[in-house]
Amino acid sequence: MALFMVILVSIALVLCVCISLLRWNEMRYRKKGLPPGTMGWPVFGETTEFLKQGPNFMKNQRARYGSFFKSHILGCPTVVSMDPELNRYILMNEAKGLVPGYPQSMLDILGKCNIAAVHGSTHKQMRGALLALISPTMIREQLLPKIDEFIRIFLSDWDNKLINIQEKTKEMAFLSSLKQIACAESSSVAQEFMPEFFKLVLGTLSLPIDLPGTNYQRGFQARKNILRILGQLIEERKDSEESHKDMLGYLMRKDDGNRHKLSDDEIIDQIITILYSGYETVSTTSMMAVKYLHDHPRVLEELRKEHREIRARKRPEDPIEWNDLKSMRFTRAVIIETSRLATIVNGVLRKTTQEMELNGFVIPRGWRIYVYTREINYDPFLYPDPLAFNPWRWMVRKP
Repeated sequence: MALFMVILVSIALVLCVCISLLRWNEMRYRKKGLPPGTMGWPVFGETTEFLKQGPNFMKNQRARYGSFFKSHILGCPTVVSMDPELNRYILMNEAKGLVPGYPQSMLDILGKCNIAAVHGSTHKQMRGALLALISPTMIREQLLPKIDEFIRIFLSDWDNKLINIQEKTKEMAFLSSLKQIACAESSSVAQEFMPEFFKLVLGTLSLPIDLPGTNYQRGFQARKNILRILGQLIEERKDSEESHKDMLGYLMRKDDGNRHKLSDDEIIDQIITILYSGYETVSTTSMMAVKYLHDHPRVLEELRKEHREIRARKRPEDPIEWNDLKSMRFTRAVIIETSRLATIVNGVLRKTTQEMELNGFVIPRGWRIYVYTREINYDPFLYPDPLAFNPWRWMVRKP
């Protein structure tokens, strides 16, 4: 009996402490003029619910508080906007008290020189360096031939095998990007690089708490290992003085007088940014495209027809060229429809640089604003029968 009472009292004390912590955290952010909403636990906020429930978390909060509410996610007080008109206003007025507001964990792990962490003239220089890597000339002469060669080799041993599409599309996205960055060395560094990169990705979407065993700590350690791998690669290239026609070779060039010369730290952070920015979108879109094509045989047959017509004009060993890419109208429609229906990117984050008023509410300086755009993709006024996978909707109008 005494043991039962001890357990009962302990449970009651734990509940009291939990309720007190929740109430205290709500009181911290009960400032006049703030939008309605809940802030969750101290430090942790509602990050766990946000990451686990995904779109359902947003729907539940909107049902309770409307399309403009406050929360605390990924280590920062945040206002979520699900109002299309307000979202358009926010995105069109970014210079007026708003800057990119990526989570602190992402800024820490991607590096202080990555394009998401810098502003003003430095941002302009970084952006110019990255855009030069995907110019039409670079796509025609470098990217397309390398991607064609890589995909042929990557798919060559898939026949008569059970394939885990989720794992294979992740590998494909990472390895194809790595080949574009460091063509000659990609095979030798991939085995060591890839597991570290996957840990880095997990760490960027986590609470910035540097404790052993957390995704943030593992991601930060993975960054250190990646810095070592890339730093060694850059030093080896400097020592060899051999010319390389890949992204790393372009970023290391010293003979372009019209371009900002990047330091080694800046080059490394840009490489991590390139790998990171394309990884999730390419891998998830590829995986979902396979699923949708499997579920819709008519779409698959139309896609095959378009590619057979292109292949009929070429020899088997001929690579895909720029003009072939431009002629893939239905392929492009399939990609756009997959991106719409799967909604890989749910929204964008902005950070307030000053106290500002939005939608009749006051947003304090330093808060994030999550411009949530996912619901637009399922608007029946924009997309009739929005839950149907229908690439033909993009064949009759410009995307």
